[in-house]
Amino acid sequence: MTCDVRAPEAIGRRARLELSFERRRGRTVLAHSYAEPPFRVGPTFQIDDAAYVILVCTGAGIFAGDSLRQSIRVAGGARVVMASQSALQAHPSPAAAAAAIHHEYIVEDEGELQCHWDPLIPFAGARIDQRFDLRIGESSRLYWSDAVLAGRVSRGEVWRFESLAHELRLCVGASLAYLERYRLEPADRAVSERWMAGRSRYLATAIVHHGAATSAAAEMLQCSTPLTALSAASRQPDAIGRAAVDLGVDLVHTKTIVGRILAGDGAPFAAARAAFQSLALASIFGAPGQVSRK
Repeated sequence: MTCDVRAPEAIGRRARLELSFERRRGRTVLAHSYAEPPFRVGPTFQIDDAAYVILVCTGAGIFAGDSLRQSIRVAGGARVVMASQSALQAHPSPAAAAAAIHHEYIVEDEGELQCHWDPLIPFAGARIDQRFDLRIGESSRLYWSDAVLAGRVSRGEVWRFESLAHELRLCVGASLAYLERYRLEPADRAVSERWMAGRSRYLATAIVHHGAATSAAAEMLQCSTPLTALSAASRQPDAIGRAAVDLGVDLVHTKTIVGRILAGDGAPFAAARAAFQSLALASIFGAPGQVSRK
């Protein structure tokens, strides 16, 4: 049994979430769950034979000095679809340490995990250390998409956070299949430089690991009509010179496709992420029409 051993002053500032899924009698069930506030686990719904879970962070967001940790395990044969209730806001505070967001996901062979997360929004002055550690089996299946905004764009807070350290690590079996790591400190180096974010203010990564994830599938995702229509606007900037969508897709490891999506505005960015997800699920996972419900 997992116990809450936090000191009273740490409640709401340090929190753990543990979820474990198993396949029983032809369906996926939540076999173990533990959540410390502000985490909350809502009801588990069924999408075909998959368990669908919306993760909720009930607080105002995360502040410097806070620590939020998630540990998710998907056993062999289980299918899990996960989504967040809303974007996570990162606030500034005078604490010495940055806000820590550390997530660990383990998917055993023949297990399947789909995660499509709302973006992280760093406010002006925020300091964040964000790490995602994905460890999956060779025969497992994964769809993953995370995103970061430049700030509260509608309020003019573009690249005004103090620092953002980000790491996304994918291990397939004993091999490191993909590693994405960067540290942004806009006050020291302009993120809007051409070979960094450029004019983009919305950034996302999508990962597909599946037996049907081939070079041909990656080419299809890169050149498919809905995504091509969105990314074509990147060659025709809007009235103030922002590119609509930039998209790059490649097969980076055996059975592993990675897509990077950048956009100057929120609507085309959300549309591109949704189109990539829909196409990947339909053409690779064989699940047309499957969408996350909130």
